[in-house]
Amino acid sequence: MDPYVIQMSSKGSLPSILDLHVNVGGRSSVPGKMKGRKARWSVRPSDMAKKTFNPIRAIVDNMKVKPNPNKTMISLSIGDPTVFGNLPTDPEVTQAMKDALDSGKYNGYAPSIGFLSSREEIASYYHCPEAPLEAKDVILTSGCSQAIDLCLAVLANPGQNILVPRPGFSLYKTLAESMGIEVKLYNLLPEKSWEIDLKQLESLIDEKTACLIVNNPSNPCGSVFSKRHLQKILAVAARQCVPILADEIYGDMVFSDCKYEPLATLSTDVPILSCGGLAKRWLVPGWRLGWILIHDRRDIFGNEIRDGLVKLSQRILGPCTIVQGALKSILCRTPGEFYHNTLSFLKSNADLCYGALAAIPGLRPVRPSGAMYLMCFEYPNFIRVVITVPEVMMLEACSRIQEFCEQHYHCAEGSQEECDK
Repeated sequence: MDPYVIQMSSKGSLPSILDLHVNVGGRSSVPGKMKGRKARWSVRPSDMAKKTFNPIRAIVDNMKVKPNPNKTMISLSIGDPTVFGNLPTDPEVTQAMKDALDSGKYNGYAPSIGFLSSREEIASYYHCPEAPLEAKDVILTSGCSQAIDLCLAVLANPGQNILVPRPGFSLYKTLAESMGIEVKLYNLLPEKSWEIDLKQLESLIDEKTACLIVNNPSNPCGSVFSKRHLQKILAVAARQCVPILADEIYGDMVFSDCKYEPLATLSTDVPILSCGGLAKRWLVPGWRLGWILIHDRRDIFGNEIRDGLVKLSQRILGPCTIVQGALKSILCRTPGEFYHNTLSFLKSNADLCYGALAAIPGLRPVRPSGAMYLMCFEYPNFIRVVITVPEVMMLEACSRIQEFCEQHYHCAEGSQEECDK
């Protein structure tokens, strides 16, 4: 039969039904009987969608709490320094954005990994002899969250596992499990200012371990690892040949009695992907500019990991071009006084909060050394307190926590040691 021939199924008058035969490649097919055709609608969410669960967003986005008519709500849950308006960014940062917008130069598309000039600025800003950087070592992203997402996607396949701190930032697990990556939780020790349980950490590593996530300074713990402890972490990674994803979004946000050590400055043997951004240090989380710094002194990653990050970044074009245009001025013109004032406020609030909570029966706060958080616990039960709220509100919040604990905390019979358990 010739292609596209309409055949009458009866003689004489027109039939009520026409048989349409389409001859393709010597075979004819009839509509309704084509191979693979669906018989009915069946639209279901993907496996990735079903595996994706962010516990923090699930609680906050769906929270329906009837407010106390006699008390205003004091939110101590979200690590957004802009919520209460008491921690604005520096005027120089704002002016840099205005200048970039007014220039009209940054309204179009940028390369998926960011403008070359912007990547050069980041490389120059974070370059040091112990951890040299060039523009080719920098990938710009839409916030630090996308940086973490790209790092996990390039390092791990479904069926592999990653090592994640407990307590830790919930997004690590959210991203990994949506990709079919197993999450193994290693413990942070409150009695040691939230240092890593290194023996337990190393016991979790197997042939399917794709990377170790190290978050320093810590969210949610507010801890800052010492140089000695970081060297011990690196020794485990080197011994087990496991690359590190260093979440350093709170880098340099440490209090005056402590020192922040970028992980990559302490090792030439372990390949490290360091993630950071403008969100916390510059107090502009909504501007969505983050980055990945590739530290690979021994060329263990080679070109494949670098190329993989570029390819993954091309799925969705990266950060806001206006912020990229303002980046040089933000990095160069932000006065040191701005950073100092931010940290002074956070430390003052941390000391105030620690003192108030330490006096409450049933709570054991750990004094923070950086970032924006303080942790209270009876481990494994713990709460995170955000210390960015105004001082008056912090005092009121601690007073309410004390009132609650006095009403609901009941020490078990026996010794104080038994009670503390």
